Order: sequence, then C-alpha cells, then structure tokens
Amino acid sequence: MDINTIQNVKRRYNIIGNCDALNRAIYVALQVASTDLSVLIMGESGVGKEIIPRIIHDNSPRKHNKYFAINCGSIPEGTIDSELFGHERGSFTGAIGESEGYFGVANNGTLFLDEVGELPLATQARLLRVLETGEYIRVGGQDIRKTNVRIVAATNVNLQVAINEGRFREDLYYRLNTIPIQMPSLRERGDDIIRLFKLFARNMAETYHFPPISLTPDAERLMLKYKWPGNVRQLKNLTEQMSVISTERVIDADLLKQYIPQDKETTQLAVIQHDNKSHQYESEREILFNLLRELNNNMGDMRRELNELRQRMQENSQLSNHGSNLPAFNHQDEGIPEKLSHQTTIEEAEAEEISDTDNLNLNEANRQMLVRALEKHGGNRRKAAEELGISDRTLYRRLKDYGLLPPKNSDKQSQE
Repeated sequence: MDINTIQNVKRRYNIIGNCDALNRAIYVALQVASTDLSVLIMGESGVGKEIIPRIIHDNSPRKHNKYFAINCGSIPEGTIDSELFGHERGSFTGAIGESEGYFGVANNGTLFLDEVGELPLATQARLLRVLETGEYIRVGGQDIRKTNVRIVAATNVNLQVAINEGRFREDLYYRLNTIPIQMPSLRERGDDIIRLFKLFARNMAETYHFPPISLTPDAERLMLKYKWPGNVRQLKNLTEQMSVISTERVIDADLLKQYIPQDKETTQLAVIQHDNKSHQYESEREILFNLLRELNNNMGDMRRELNELRQRMQENSQLSNHGSNLPAFNHQDEGIPEKLSHQTTIEEAEAEEISDTDNLNLNEANRQMLVRALEKHGGNRRKAAEELGISDRTLYRRLKDYGLLPPKNSDKQSQE
C-alpha cells in the first residue's frame, strides 16, 4: 500500500482521517479503477460511501466520459425503469417524447447506484441483464440496445438478509460484489473523530466569521466513547449546531452532554415487534411490503367468510325444501323448553348472525317442524339440527326468526 499515493488522494478529495480501514478502502478503489469490474461499497448510512466511486471514476480510463450518481431509494418504483433504461414515446402517461435513460446517456462512462438494495425486483432483473450482456430494452420498446457502462453500487442494507427475505436477487448480489469495499463506521475510526470535529468547527468559523469551538480533554473522551449511529453526517450536524447555539467557545463534557443523545450506546435501526418476533426494518420499503402481506392475509379471511356465507345460503335452501314436504300440524303455539343445551352460546351465534335473513319465506309447517325436533331431543339444538340436516347456527337463526328463543337472561341463568 503506497501511503504517499493515498495521502495525495485524501488531499485531492478533502478526506480527513488516517485509520487503517479508511486507508484500505481508498487503496482498493485505486487498484480497481483501471479495470471494468463491478464494485459494491458497503457501510452504514453517513460514512461517506459516495467518495469511493468518484475516486474510481477519476482514476479510470473513463475519467473523460460522463459520471452519474443515482440514489435508487429516491426514485419512485413506477418510474425507476424509465429513469435508468429510458422509454419510448407514448409508452406511459406523460411520455411525450423519447428518453435515453442513464444507461444510454452514460455510455462509456460510470454509473454510481447508491442504495442499490432499494431497487424493485423487476428492475434488479433488468440490471442483471445489463451487467451480464451490456444489453437493455427501453420501457415500451422492442429494440435491444447496447451500452458500455461501469457500475459502482453502494448499500447500507445487509444484502444477505435481504436475499433471505426475498427482497434482493442472489445472482445480482454476486454480480455486483465482484470487488467489495467496506467503509468503516465513525466509531471504528478512533482519533479521526476529533480530527473531523476540528475540520467542521474551522469551516463553520470561516464561513460565519466567529471564533471556532474547541473541546476540553474530558469532552474529547466523551466524543470517542459515543457510538455515532449517524456517523460522519451526525458529527458534522452536531458540530455545526454547537458552533451556532453555544455561547461558550470551549466545550466541556457537561456542555457536550446537552447535545449528544442520551441513548449513546444505540447503533441499530428501529425494531418493530410483531407476532412475538423481532424484525429489523432497514427501509420504508420493507415496512410497505409487510403491510401488503397483512392486507393479502385479510383478503384471504374475507374469501373464507364469503364461502361460509354461500354454504349457509345453500343450507337455507335445503331447509325450505325439506319443510315444504312436511304435513301441517293442528296444534298451535306449543313453545319450546326454556333450557336449551347447546354447544354454541347465544352470544357466539349473535356475533356470527347476518342481519339479512335471506328473505326467508317459511310457512307454519316449518315452524312446527322446528318445535317438534327440539321437543324430541329435549331442547338440544345440535341434535335437532342434525335431524333436520342443517347446522346448529342455521337452526338458531330460524328460531330467532319465529320468536322461539327464550329471553337472554333466562338463557344465561339456565347455563349457570
């Protein structure tokens, strides 16, 4: 590793820090720049991944051609294919003209795909084809086009987890990950934290013409101990905030604690509890996928309830046909025993009852048939329903239609 070359690159791109992991990332970027191999940059949000593809492009044979940095997570799913691969005129609403797309415009140049883990699966398949063959088709088109683009991708998502969850193609992962570069988090960079703080404080002082802030030794120890979940971006924001708000130009530990969040040990993304299991959502897209899965489950429940309703209507029809063949009875208003022993409680039956009684048109013979069946079985609705060839829930609805149910209070007392 040529330290002098690395230091020159740092000065050119204003990179502050001297930790081994950072130097290693720059070294690999310089080594791979002269090739056309795909590069995958991995690291947490805010570590400065975007500087690596710029180093690769500027030190490659493509340096005189175009370079585009694309944030895949900021482009809507419905338009991302058009943005990347272009579209034909009239291929969708609003396509008033043709578009080359980034792969067409950046031919012979470099494309930096930031947050590549946010790409939809359909777009991932298109990207894989470009990486393997250099061919792509515009949205709404049929002609196969060729492009010679160098791809550098970056992600703050654990792609192995995304592959296991079906959110990222495994073949695309290995195609992008030809040369992996790991960017270190700020908490892994040691004294670079203090160097970066001094740089940000000096820049603020020069921009707004006030004395720069500085840290006492105990404040520096606190800065080194903090985990910095937002990495360099968080440190920059905190330094700028203290530079403007604090009336003290020398920041001690007590004053620093007012600006550093209390949960200083936290470095993980939010965890949502669901069904007694923990799931780590690394993007808003994952939350949306889970909501869609729950909606699909709800639709399945609705289909099952509809099938059950159809079955009940068939049972109603069978009961009407059965009752029409029964002889009429001479006696009237025989009533039924108040104590009805049944497995399904009245409250359960009422919860499942459908307010519309299916426009039943049962005659008096049906009523007498229900009474006779209940008397025969001592008020046991399940046995009476079996004899009539209907479900006990259907029997309950028939009893309610004819006003043959005992009052709720007496029914509850009989159950006690």
